Amino acid sequence: MSIGANLAHIRHNIDLAAARRREAPVTGPGVKVVAVTKNRDAAAVREVLAAGATAVGENRVQEAATKAVLLPPAEWHLIGHLQTNKVRQAVPLFSLIHSLDSERLALEVERAAARADKRQDVLIQVNVAGEDTKSGVAPDEMTALAALVSGLPHVRLCGLMTMAPFYEDVEEARPVFRELYRMFAALRAAALPNTDIEWLSMGMTNDYSVAVEEGANLVRIGTAIFGPRHY
Repeated sequence: MSIGANLAHIRHNIDLAAARRREAPVTGPGVKVVAVTKNRDAAAVREVLAAGATAVGENRVQEAATKAVLLPPAEWHLIGHLQTNKVRQAVPLFSLIHSLDSERLALEVERAAARADKRQDVLIQVNVAGEDTKSGVAPDEMTALAALVSGLPHVRLCGLMTMAPFYEDVEEARPVFRELYRMFAALRAAALPNTDIEWLSMGMTNDYSVAVEEGANLVRIGTAIFGPRHY
C-alpha cells in the first residue's frame, strides 16, 4: 500500500482501539499519530505530510535539521535521546521533545530556550520497564523531575512518554502502558504550576493498538507507515 493508505489504515486501527477502551481516559478521545521518519528521505516525509500527517518524529537532531529545510512547515517532535551538547540546536527546531530524562538536561533546555526566547514543550520519558538499554527516569523519580521542570520559566511540561520492551505477544506490553497512564493521571491531578499535562506518548508500530486501549494520545509510528527501513 502507499504511505497515504498505510496512514489511513493506522488511523482506522486507532479508532477501533479507542472504542475498546474500558473507560474514557483523562487523555480524551483524540489520538495524534507522529510519523517517525528516521532514515527516511525527504520525499517520503513530503508524502506523509501530503497524506494528512501533521507531526513528524525524529530520533536525531541533525537528521531532522537536514530534512526540515527541504520540507513544508510541519510539527517536528524529537523522540530519541537528547544529548546535552545537542540542546542548543534542538530547541529552535522541535515543537515537542519527548525525551526529557534528567535534571541536567532540563536545565540545559531552559538555558537554550531562554536564549531562543521560546517556551519549549517537553515530555518526561519514564523507563517504566526498567530496561538497561532504554533512557528515561525511574518511575519513582518522575515526580521530583516534574516539580523541577514546573519551576522553569522557559520549559513547559506537557506529559509523559515511555517505550515498552519489544514483545512477540503485545499483550505483555499492556502493564507498562497501564502504569504510565496511572502516573499520567496522577500528574494531571497534581496540577503543578506552569504545566499543561496533555500528552501521553506511548505505542509504536508493533504495539500502538494496545497503547491506545490503555490511554495513549500520541503514538510514534514509522515502519507501519513507510515500510521496513533499509539501513
